[in-house]
Amino acid sequence: MPVPLFQLASDLSVSRLCFGTMTFGEQNTFPQSLSLLNEAFRAGINFFDTAEMYPVPQCRATHGRSEEYLSRWIKDQKIPRDRVILATKVAGPSGQMTWIRGGPHSLDSKNILAAIDSRYVPMFGEIEYDPSKQYTSVPMEEQLNALQKAIDNGKIRYVGLSNETAYGLMKFLQLARNSHLNQKILTIQNAYNLLCRNFDSGLAECCHHERVSLLAYSPMAMGILSGKYFSSGGAPSDARLNIFRGRYSEGESRYKLSNSVVKAAALEYVRIAENYGISPASLAIAFVLNHPIVASVIFGATKLWQLQEVIEAINIRLTTDIILEINEVHARYPNPCP
Repeated sequence: MPVPLFQLASDLSVSRLCFGTMTFGEQNTFPQSLSLLNEAFRAGINFFDTAEMYPVPQCRATHGRSEEYLSRWIKDQKIPRDRVILATKVAGPSGQMTWIRGGPHSLDSKNILAAIDSRYVPMFGEIEYDPSKQYTSVPMEEQLNALQKAIDNGKIRYVGLSNETAYGLMKFLQLARNSHLNQKILTIQNAYNLLCRNFDSGLAECCHHERVSLLAYSPMAMGILSGKYFSSGGAPSDARLNIFRGRYSEGESRYKLSNSVVKAAALEYVRIAENYGISPASLAIAFVLNHPIVASVIFGATKLWQLQEVIEAINIRLTTDIILEINEVHARYPNPCP
């Protein structure tokens, strides 16, 4: 059965699984990326996510390769452009990624439009809002105006938010409604998985009432929910948190393998999967797909067998008993990977 579609707008339907490409150009060569993309497309996946800062860990030498590999795949394989939905993201304020427009100090109109041709938000494991970290203030109206220009020029179709808060989502929606802007915020892309269910504390209610869909990223918690990092033989040497140990601060700040609570929770979810004859990876994906506000699950895969395991999760239906056991574990270990 092909991966089913979700209708985001009258003229926009995306597959329930979205292939995230942040490993392309770092962990995956172009031929490997090509093979993965072809297999995903054959399975019915029409939705692909990237960003101008990819691949990760980000560095000057590889910057832009993920977007490049994706575009080369479409061109080289002669993929009909109207059969592929691309989601990409503008890099926000950064004092480190100086190779991207000198390390933008703000997400202003100039930076947005330059990325296509702010404010501080706690993300990547930060659990508290720190006013002292506020970047140069950029009116949201300016950001929306820049995006409207891109829509008018045919460079993008719709607008979505990423790593946003409930306040940010509602403010953007308010400004989009009360101005001349002819656009709708369709989606928000935030982390959501068995170890991180913060979306349900406020944002889910906003999205439900405002009809904004979640594009859930990190459904596998960087592979932790597969259980591989806690197996007797240890995780494979090419597992992401092993390859990039000490180099991937965004990931390591959230997914701490040394945290005993993270390990205990992950192993409980692995146990549930095994008890019901489901692979831990498939359980993790199926759980996110089960959320009523999730339009599509953004996943990553560096090997064909990993991709197939994710695709198979589409056919899994979580019973009331499974959900009950999951929620019992969550009550004991709430959100160890914020």
